[in-house]
Amino acid sequence: MKTVSSVSLTPHDIFKLVEDDLLEVEIALKAESKAAFTLVDDINEYLHNSGGKRVRPVLLLLAAKLCGFGGKSTLVLGSVVELIHVATLVHDDIIDDAGVRRGRPSVNATWGNQVTVLMGDWLYMTSFRQALELRNFRVLDILIDITREMVEGELVQSEQQGRLDLTVDAHLKVCRRKTAQLFAGCGRLGAILAEVGEDQEDKLHEYGHALGMAFQLTDDLLDYTSNEDILGKPVLKDLVEGRTTLPIIHLMQRAGSEEKDFIRDVVQTRDFNPQNKQRIIDLVKTYGTLKESQTLAEEYIRQAKNALSGFPDSVYRDALTSLAELVIDRKK
Repeated sequence: MKTVSSVSLTPHDIFKLVEDDLLEVEIALKAESKAAFTLVDDINEYLHNSGGKRVRPVLLLLAAKLCGFGGKSTLVLGSVVELIHVATLVHDDIIDDAGVRRGRPSVNATWGNQVTVLMGDWLYMTSFRQALELRNFRVLDILIDITREMVEGELVQSEQQGRLDLTVDAHLKVCRRKTAQLFAGCGRLGAILAEVGEDQEDKLHEYGHALGMAFQLTDDLLDYTSNEDILGKPVLKDLVEGRTTLPIIHLMQRAGSEEKDFIRDVVQTRDFNPQNKQRIIDLVKTYGTLKESQTLAEEYIRQAKNALSGFPDSVYRDALTSLAELVIDRKK
C-alpha cells in the first residue's frame, strides 16, 4: 500500500499555517452571542475560553487549502463545525451529569441543566444559521446528516449504559457516529468548497474518518493512562459514567471469572473508590488491553495518512500528515 512521506511539523507549525483564519473563526464564534443577550454571551465566552483544541476547524481549513481554496466560506464553516462540536459537549455533560470539563466546572454545574439544554440548542441553531449564509444545499445536507448521526450515537450509547458485554464492533459504531463523522465531514466540506470533484472529496472524507476514530480511541486510552491534572477531568470517567470502551471490552473477554465479577460489582454498585479504580487500571495493564487499543488507533492513523497519497506534495499535506501523528501522541 502506498504511504505518504512528509516533513514532520510541530503543533506550532500546523497552527501557524491557519493562524489568521483561526483568528477569524474565533471572532465568528463569539460574534453571534454578542448580538443575543448577557446570559448567552457569558456562557458562550466561558465555553470558548475553556482551552478547546479547535482540531475540527483546523482540519477543515487545511483540507480546503490542500485543495487550493482559501475563501471566506471556509471561515464560516470553521465556525459552524466548532459550534456543532461544542453543542454536543454541552448536551453530553448534562446526560453524563458531568461536573468538570477541560479542568473547569462544566456549564451545567455552573448554570444548571435547564439553562444548559437551551444553550446547547442555541449553539446548534446558531451553527445552522451561519451555514445558511453559504446558500449551499449540499453543505447543509452534510451538516444535517452529521448532526443527526451524532445524536443517534448518543442515543445508542445511552442504551448501552452500564453494559459490560459489548463487542468491539458495537463500540466502534458509537465512535463513528459520535466523533468520526464530524471529522470526516470536515475533510469532505473542505474539498466541496474547493470544488475538486468526488475522488478528492472521498479521500479527504476517508482521512477525516480515520483521524476521528484514532482521536476517539486515544481519548478512551487517556481515561486509563493520564491523570486528572493533565486530562482536565477525572480518570476512569467513562467507566464511572457507564461507558464501556475498548480497554474494558477486551478485559471482560480475557480476565478470569473472579476478576470479571470484581469489575461487574464495582460498576453495578458504583463503588469507584481509589483502590477499586487502581485495581481496574492495573488489570487493563496486566492483560495488555491498552496496547491493543493503541495498536488499533495507530492503524487508523496509517489509514488517514494513506488517504492523502493521491494529493501532490505540499506544506498542507505535510500538516495533515503531522496532525494525524499528533492525535495519538497527545496527553489530553
